[in-house]
Amino acid sequence: MNLEYGPEYERFRDEVRDFLARNGKRAPESAQRAARPTTDAVAWQNLLLEHGYTARTIPREYGGYGAEPDILEARIIAEEFARACVPGGLSNQGVSMLVPTLLELGTEEQKRRWIEPTLRGEIVWCQGYSEPGAGSDLASLRTSAREENGHFVINGQKIWTSTARQADMIFCLVRTETEAPKHAGISYLIFSMDLPGIEVRPLKTMTGHAEFNETFFTDVRVPVDQIVGQRGQGWFVANATLGHERGMLGDPDALENRLLALIRLMQEEQIGSARAIDNPVLRDRLVALQAEVAAMKYNGMRVLSNQLKGESGGMAKLIVKLQSCELAHQISALAIDAMGEMGILYAESPREREGGVWQWNYMFQLGLIIGGGTAQIQKNIIAERGLNMPREPRLALDAAQSRKEVA
Repeated sequence: MNLEYGPEYERFRDEVRDFLARNGKRAPESAQRAARPTTDAVAWQNLLLEHGYTARTIPREYGGYGAEPDILEARIIAEEFARACVPGGLSNQGVSMLVPTLLELGTEEQKRRWIEPTLRGEIVWCQGYSEPGAGSDLASLRTSAREENGHFVINGQKIWTSTARQADMIFCLVRTETEAPKHAGISYLIFSMDLPGIEVRPLKTMTGHAEFNETFFTDVRVPVDQIVGQRGQGWFVANATLGHERGMLGDPDALENRLLALIRLMQEEQIGSARAIDNPVLRDRLVALQAEVAAMKYNGMRVLSNQLKGESGGMAKLIVKLQSCELAHQISALAIDAMGEMGILYAESPREREGGVWQWNYMFQLGLIIGGGTAQIQKNIIAERGLNMPREPRLALDAAQSRKEVA
């Protein structure tokens, strides 16, 4: 396996390293629990935008750097930021999921209106997908929108809406054609969370924080031009967004950063009179995780090679979300064990380590194995799309509904 990129790209690598040497200390610490980016995170994001180390290929008219697409340059940036243990640009539902969706499927007015302030951290978005009766079977959603006097009038409920209380805007799936087959009657709307008729109720998780929310819509009026794609084609748009979400949740560079943080922790923590990393049982677990993270890194190289050839990622791409989320949880589990009795301290205990971030990660990352497509759904996708295995048998009720839709 040849992992050298050539002289031109190694010169670019030197440029990135020089930038990090000069500016790395200005980078904010990771703030995974922050629903809105901090002032320091926004300042860092704008510095990266200025130098083209985030939003590199997004056109300047939409707030990006405007460089020509180059997969290897993007890879070098990710590698060097990970090596320096410096966070990259903002990664959230707006920047990582909505922006690429708008670039692909939005109107010119939507791109100019929403992308730049989202990239600069001025607008925070939430995602209105899941409903109490439409989780894994998202297409069965029931939140409705009827057209009336140039507006969609929305009624219904969403659940597990991350950052809904803090968000300025939402991208939301609604049913606009009630008589159409369930996949064909959905539209994708974007609108303000300050509109009359929106109620948000927090849902506290086992982390002790309300990362998720219930969101209720009662006669919420949204202008008809705030639809992405065509009416009734929201399922197609939604799947484009979901593809970007899985990429965000399965970032191999973020995984490597977590592993490096774990190694530092195990070098510092004491179990009895020895360092945690010198404990043979814990060290064996660490080495096993290190091997799996390396495997995911080189799997990312395989996906990169496919992209350079203009090919789909195939099986290599399908496993990323499932494997990365499970590995992230295992890394946090080992960190807690390496802390010994201190590992169980949480919720602002005076003796908790690093502000309880490892404990919070351990609980929150368990949720990510479910969120963005559960592990079971991911395995079905891998089996059916990657291995061409027979589709999962459907219940008789689902089969009858499918026959009705075909008719």
